[in-house]
Amino acid sequence: MLSIQDVIDYCDLDRGEIEAIAKHEHIPITIAAEMSEVLLCSPDGVCRLHAMIIENMQHALECGQYEQAQQLAETYAHLQRTHPLPSTH
Repeated sequence: MLSIQDVIDYCDLDRGEIEAIAKHEHIPITIAAEMSEVLLCSPDGVCRLHAMIIENMQHALECGQYEQAQQLAETYAHLQRTHPLPSTH
């Protein structure tokens, strides 16, 4: 049987990024991990992933969850380094 860590280790995203997808989409982390692989297969999917994390940050700020917003900002910074937004050329 696979553990959650086994599933995350298989993905091209880190745990924070996968958790952000799960929170945004209201789905279990294992499904979010699977979804992450699909999102990374296209420029539109990468853009959608960026939007999910930004929307999560906005929601956290609106709710006064500043620590959560900071964690999401760090997650987003990592995403920008590892999977930048595709160029529009």
